[in-house]
Amino acid sequence: MMYSISINFPNILALCILVALIAYALFGGADFGGGVWDLFASGSRKAAQRETIAHAIGPIWEANHVWLIIVVVLMFVCFPPAFATIMTVLHIPLSLMLIGIVARGSAFTFRAYDARGAATVPTTVLGRTFAIASVLTPLLLGVSLGTIAAGRVTLPTPGVSAYAIYVEPWLAPFPIACGVLAVVLFAYLAAVYLTVAAEDPAIQEDFRRRALWSAVAVFVAAFGTLALALTDAPSIKQGLTETPWAIVLHAATGVAAISAIVAVWRRRYRAARIAAAMQVALIIAGWGASQYPWMIPGSATIAVSAAPEATLRWTLSALAAGAVVLLPSLWYLFTLFDREVPSRN
Repeated sequence: MMYSISINFPNILALCILVALIAYALFGGADFGGGVWDLFASGSRKAAQRETIAHAIGPIWEANHVWLIIVVVLMFVCFPPAFATIMTVLHIPLSLMLIGIVARGSAFTFRAYDARGAATVPTTVLGRTFAIASVLTPLLLGVSLGTIAAGRVTLPTPGVSAYAIYVEPWLAPFPIACGVLAVVLFAYLAAVYLTVAAEDPAIQEDFRRRALWSAVAVFVAAFGTLALALTDAPSIKQGLTETPWAIVLHAATGVAAISAIVAVWRRRYRAARIAAAMQVALIIAGWGASQYPWMIPGSATIAVSAAPEATLRWTLSALAAGAVVLLPSLWYLFTLFDREVPSRN
């Protein structure tokens, strides 16, 4: 089978969606991963571990959701048929994911900024809500993306039960494996990031150990998901084995993963942060490349589900204009708070 990529408005905007999704994983995903480690904080330094997590994500967690907003808006405006199908079939996991985002953010806000201790809900309840929602939300995100990748999203058919339409597609081994992979990836990314954010060497060592263990968990989860893809996700299997870019992506991901582990092992944390981010970005990029040219595998291609060209052209112009303001602002926000951390390695 021959693979070729056309440079046109639908493909460019589909690429923009993929880039925004990668950015959400690298920034918002790391925030979710911080919540995972908040849940599993342990030992005599667990309070200090949670304080480090809160300090690291506190100034920027709200801004990170801009990437998810971009994904939703671009899907709604530029690929309305695909957006309608996905939101209809996957309304249960996506609605639960939205509830998780709101619950997590609300709990974190009340726990972190109630300086006078006047919250009516106990701090322990807020902390548990924040941590548990930080696990369930990326799990549901991964489940939703896995359901789409497996080609299990189709328009409702008359006479078919509601369970078969709205539950069975995502309550399956491959989507659940994708959800677990998302949680593990975000936890791994957060652990690596927190080795840079930690100011106390002992806390830094705590997150170093978590980063190494979670790297092993990523390896296991990734291969488990790949094994299920061979039977449950034909388009992913084909994309990961037959496309001309498959070997390059596999090799680049492997190099990034090994580089991150070596850098963490040698305590070169800033280098590890870059390598881990590249690893996660390449995994998501591999999913996007393997799914091309489908927006919903088996149901709608990017070209078929695209809005009229005039809509795409104006949307791309608005996106470019917004990027001129958004990207420098986010860069300044991240560098401003990164300066508070002493330079290491």
